[in-house]
Amino acid sequence: MSLLVVGLSHRSAPVSVLDRASLSLDAQTKLLQDAVAAEPATEAAVLATCNRIELYADVDKFHAGVAELSTLLAQHSGVGLEELTPHLYVHYEDRAVHHMFSVACGLDSMVVGEGQILGQIKDSLARAQGLHTAGRLMNDLFQQSLRVGKRAHSETGIDRAGQSLVTFGLEQLALGTPVAAWARGKKALIIGAGSMSSLAAATLARAGVCEIVIANRTADRAERLVTLLTEQYGQRPTEGDGTEVLARAVPMGSVPSELTRADVVVSCTGATGLVLTAGAIAAGVEGRVGAQPETALGEVPGTVRGEVPEARTASLPPVGTGTDEDCPLDLTSVPPGFSVMGEAAVAGMDAATLEQHATWAAGSAVDRRRGGRRGADAEGTDPELIGALAATAASVGRIPERRRPEPVAEPPRPEPVLHLLDLAMPRDIDAAAHRLAGVRLVDIETLAEASADAPMAADVDQVRRIVSDEVAAFGAAQRAAHITPTVVALRTMAADVVAGEIARLEGRLPGLDDKHRAEITQTVRRVVDKLLHAPTVRVKQLAAEPGGAGYADALRTLFDLDPETVASVSRAEESNEKNAKNATIANIAENRGPA
Repeated sequence: MSLLVVGLSHRSAPVSVLDRASLSLDAQTKLLQDAVAAEPATEAAVLATCNRIELYADVDKFHAGVAELSTLLAQHSGVGLEELTPHLYVHYEDRAVHHMFSVACGLDSMVVGEGQILGQIKDSLARAQGLHTAGRLMNDLFQQSLRVGKRAHSETGIDRAGQSLVTFGLEQLALGTPVAAWARGKKALIIGAGSMSSLAAATLARAGVCEIVIANRTADRAERLVTLLTEQYGQRPTEGDGTEVLARAVPMGSVPSELTRADVVVSCTGATGLVLTAGAIAAGVEGRVGAQPETALGEVPGTVRGEVPEARTASLPPVGTGTDEDCPLDLTSVPPGFSVMGEAAVAGMDAATLEQHATWAAGSAVDRRRGGRRGADAEGTDPELIGALAATAASVGRIPERRRPEPVAEPPRPEPVLHLLDLAMPRDIDAAAHRLAGVRLVDIETLAEASADAPMAADVDQVRRIVSDEVAAFGAAQRAAHITPTVVALRTMAADVVAGEIARLEGRLPGLDDKHRAEITQTVRRVVDKLLHAPTVRVKQLAAEPGGAGYADALRTLFDLDPETVASVSRAEESNEKNAKNATIANIAENRGPA
């Protein structure tokens, strides 16, 4: 059997695909059940976070396993297999272990070094154990990944390479201002009461917000979080005074009214649809600060909508008789290949200048100050075209610019009064909120863009070395464990041979007393143990090396071991591990007491 992982993350798929492929808890449960029911897999676990969906399994066939796991991911995520496949990645055996350990250390996170992934790995293992889809390999892999992740955080400064997703998101909202200074005195609305929302609430409380409102569909969970916040931060002295963080819980129906009071909103729920629409956010901003001034696209600041801007009048050159000086255009600034006779040439002219240009183009000149007209019907001009252009210029003030539009100054965007942080996948907050005046939205996609060029700390290299060492150790332990049932079966066979020979000796020497019988039995066993010691120790060492899986087969062949005996040893070990695990879970539940 071999470890296989098939998944997608922020590194392989756009946020839009991750958004649609996210798995609810029910979907994760069904995915695990279907995975172990499929032929290639015997055990499985799902790691689903806000920016990754990964299915781990112990399979006996690589290609069949990849096909089956990919199909299951597509079925349970709701994204078609053809659309999902280009974004999937596959890791096998040691590469799969390396990937898992890298994830646990935060090397594969959107924000390098964030430690929240360890809690998510722990939850994933507990879910697989509860559904009985985690066997020896999944337990070993996930438990070892937790130890590797803790080692990386304790032995290196990986925490300095990046912050948790919550902290990083708040830093993006603060736009370079220290979060503590930016958040001090603000009112926060937290939508959701899960682990991410709890972390956001605690982070904001430490930063110095004066009020935290928790909105959740389940009132008990919201009240529980409020109690924790009150106990820990309710009387938090700040700069010598007794600042108190006021925490309270509200139902989800109160969110619209709370939007009119909140300065910061953090949303992270398991909802499949939008929790905050752009309309609700706009209403909240309007209810807080009044209606925002509207500026239509393309309007000139300082004018009333529909009013024609003041006509731009070009200065007239001296009147001449058809020379270049008579041309209303600045011929020295005309780029090569530009036609002074075309439509673009007259763009922006007023009626009088247009008439002069037409006269100049016909080879004569006009003094517009006298209002005289000469040569209007001269060769090379079109009186009807000139008349139409002149009528247009008279009605709107100038010829409309079609080919070279002038840039229109846009009014400055007002400072945000409502800061939104969306940490959910799929998104909780309508992306259209990005365009609302007075609103700043930071979501998963924004964080991905902001962290793409984040500098890597020197400690990252040290963590990578830790991961490499741990992968090698894990592989060696797994290969050694693979041969253990064969070694046990060999020693069992040797013990049976010794017992048979002692029984045979007793039949031939019926008068043998107990003392001598025990001495002979012990001597024979010592001889067998010494003969088997060196080969069994050496075969475990060899099996732990890369490519050592074949030594178990060689051992079975050399000593003619019954494959069923080896299998029964493996089943017995797994049964003992399962009983011990169930006992541990029962003890934990008993110590926790009622929830």
